[in-house]
Amino acid sequence: MCVCGSPSGRILKRLSLLPGFVLCDRITVERARAGLWPMWGKLLNRRLSPPLAPAPGMDNGVKESKAGLTKNELQAVLPAAVQPQGSKEDRHVVNSLMSGAFAGAVAKTSVAPLDRTKIIFQVSTNRFSAKEAYRLIYHTYRKNGFFSLWRGNSATMVRVIPYAAIQFCAHEEYKQLLGSYYGFQGKVLTPLPRFIAGSLAGTTATMLTYPLDMVRARMAVTPKEMYSNILHVFIRISREEGLKTLFRGFFPTMLGVIPYAGLSFFTYETLKKFHTDHSGRRHPNPVERLLFGACAGLIGQSASYPLDVVRRRMQTAGLTGHTYGTIFGTMQEIIREEGIVRGLYKGLSMNWVKGPLAVGISFMTFDLTKILLQKLQRQNKLER
Repeated sequence: MCVCGSPSGRILKRLSLLPGFVLCDRITVERARAGLWPMWGKLLNRRLSPPLAPAPGMDNGVKESKAGLTKNELQAVLPAAVQPQGSKEDRHVVNSLMSGAFAGAVAKTSVAPLDRTKIIFQVSTNRFSAKEAYRLIYHTYRKNGFFSLWRGNSATMVRVIPYAAIQFCAHEEYKQLLGSYYGFQGKVLTPLPRFIAGSLAGTTATMLTYPLDMVRARMAVTPKEMYSNILHVFIRISREEGLKTLFRGFFPTMLGVIPYAGLSFFTYETLKKFHTDHSGRRHPNPVERLLFGACAGLIGQSASYPLDVVRRRMQTAGLTGHTYGTIFGTMQEIIREEGIVRGLYKGLSMNWVKGPLAVGISFMTFDLTKILLQKLQRQNKLER
């Protein structure tokens, strides 16, 4: 590849030091100006092609010179369009995975006692009230100790860490993909793509981690003597109820996660955009992120709560003696025995405390962790 070094081409002079580039005479510069050669950008993009030889009769005896550049000098010379993008994309994905995993773990651990109490009421026919919920928590504490309130949290962590990592990372990737498709690359998506990105992220994570959610529900509603650990749950369910049981309640879960994840991400992203438009600040502070996430969790979980009750009933059917077969059959039986509000919305008031808190902590932790990782990476680059 040939690059010229005339006095009028000072910007290109450093390129003569690149491996594969040669210093040419003034005539070659004039040929390039006349458009007889491709644009310099095209030459850079084809920098691995064989060097172009000077035109016949134009050799004035000037010797060709080559010299190597360091990696940092090379990145400074090359335009952004030809710099390698793979490592940047890899760092982006790794940051999203790590931030999502940490966010999910922190959020779920902080509300584990409330989550466990909610599941117990969801799978039973006992009437829910705040007083009964408090009584259950207090009785569990007195009988089995403080840490018994976190029973099943190990299974939750096994599920929620990959789930949250996949969900948040998938959401970032779906936003980029939909942004390219709809012409919003680098900008905030419009409402419909925003909802679609959230729904796709939730369904992707759910499909890949569902059996772990089934195990977590079983451990939350059973005494410690029945299942000693996560592996024991898998073994007993496989032997006594069959492998298909691990996917019981899968379809109501998928139906529920579409509005839940879609509305959660949609609400959070919308509130952040609204904040930026009206405050002039690009990034909300941690308290504002927590509040935006809480609103997102309140809306998303309220919209999908009946399907959450249905999937819990189907997941624990082998323990309660019921034979829930289909989504609508399960829903009809719950309504017939307990009513619409007391059945399909059992524990919703507790979810209004637990859900917004968990989702708010999750979104806030994800954003702050991702920002921190990006700052650390920039500092490492500067130090190098």
